Amino acid sequence: MSKTTAQKPADGRRQRTERSRAAIVSAAVDLVNEGVLIPTAQQIAERAGVGLRTFFRHFEDMSSLFVAVDESIRDEYIALTLGGDRKGTLDERIEHAVDRHAEVYEQNTNIALCTAAQRWKYEFLRKNYAKMQRGLRKDLDDWLPELTQLDKAYREAVDAIASFEMWYRLREHQGLSKAASRELISTLIKDILARR
Repeated sequence: MSKTTAQKPADGRRQRTERSRAAIVSAAVDLVNEGVLIPTAQQIAERAGVGLRTFFRHFEDMSSLFVAVDESIRDEYIALTLGGDRKGTLDERIEHAVDRHAEVYEQNTNIALCTAAQRWKYEFLRKNYAKMQRGLRKDLDDWLPELTQLDKAYREAVDAIASFEMWYRLREHQGLSKAASRELISTLIKDILARR
């Protein structure tokens, strides 16, 4: 048997393995985006079209799956926070920053809810959530360097106002539209920055 013939089956198995793994990760993301905030291994395997044994051959537990899911969506998430017109008056920059964060929250609502629902259970999710919070705070500082002039309590208040939790409360629990939520958050941040 030639070397090329022996490599072809191995390459085919590797490609099937990679396809199965990618299908599992994609199925997990799809289920969460559809509102299944705590999908089971069985649900994910069924959606991916693989057996439960195949699922656990790729991922020893759900925590390792969440690591792979994070890796698969991280670049897209980061891209949402980058860019934007960071020039202009303070009011314009506040509105642009709130618009950008609102877009991130709207596109990642179920991912954020999934993380919140399972954060207590998985160390990786707790660390990832804390990292995300630091990133959002830094992004807000990049948009609004004036925040450094605020007293600590007011700076913390801005983070609370600009948070996913505030956004979700306004949209889901209070029934505000995107536009009304953006306007309210922008107004509150403007009011706080007027105190400096």
